[in-house]
Amino acid sequence: MNLKVEVSEESAKSIVGLSGEIDAYTAPQLKESLLPLTRIESQLVEVDLEYVNYMDSTGLGVFISALKSTKENNSHLKLVNVQDRVLRLFKITGLDEIIDITTAIRGGNQNGQI
Repeated sequence: MNLKVEVSEESAKSIVGLSGEIDAYTAPQLKESLLPLTRIESQLVEVDLEYVNYMDSTGLGVFISALKSTKENNSHLKLVNVQDRVLRLFKITGLDEIIDITTAIRGGNQNGQI
């Protein structure tokens, strides 16, 4: 499966909508779209993972690189609408403790901040 990346801009916020799978094949495409956004000072980069149904360790590596870039450039990375299957990877690796993650909305209720 492929990865579809859509970027939209709002004042000091970039929204990156993703759908598909993030793996060794698609991670370079994600990195190419995501990292430049994290280099904008004071920018909030919000990545919507609602339609991402699979991610492997290569995808985690992209998000670690993006987080490092936000720290270096005084910007902020936030992952939203993270599905349980993908969230499990962040929890297993402990990345849910250092990346701002909001889980997927179900039935109009937000599961909350992790």
